[in-house]
Amino acid sequence: MERCAWLGDDPLMMAYHDDEWGVALHDDNRHFEFLVLDAFQAGLSWRTVLHKRENFRRAFDGFDPAKIVRYGETERARLLADAGIIRNRQKVDATIGNARAFLDIQQREDGFDGWIWQFTGGRTIQNSSDELTDIPAKTAEAEAMSKALKAEGFKFVGPTICYAYMQAAGMVNDHVTRCYRWSELGGGG
Repeated sequence: MERCAWLGDDPLMMAYHDDEWGVALHDDNRHFEFLVLDAFQAGLSWRTVLHKRENFRRAFDGFDPAKIVRYGETERARLLADAGIIRNRQKVDATIGNARAFLDIQQREDGFDGWIWQFTGGRTIQNSSDELTDIPAKTAEAEAMSKALKAEGFKFVGPTICYAYMQAAGMVNDHVTRCYRWSELGGGG
């Protein structure tokens, strides 16, 4: 069974690829988790972030935006001292601010899920790349999402981060065509 080459032979990466990456996501709290993790990935490898995900879940109260929005200096200092996560002040501060923006959209739009899926017309975009090198780093949809999220007050949501998020959340199927998950997730028909 052939998989996308980006995951290598790391068992955690394989499990993520096989069970999560590219699966259409419609759970608000998971959306927030993916947005946070993709922001922390900026400048780093996904493998690094994935191997720290359980630490992130613990450190950020299960990615509950209603709890994170209330974080103050004590929590910020705790996070910046936590060796189990990526200790970057700008990304920690962005996560706290993004929790507020997320909750604002969630309340105004009666959920974040419907709002975020507008950027793909409510459906998964089915790409058909034969090689990893054919997959773009960003698209017009990711640029529109980035612009809208920034207008809502989000930080660390540039078009490349947004595209990585779209791939993770199944808004786009970017498994290569020879990967067994490409057709399982709707590629080719």
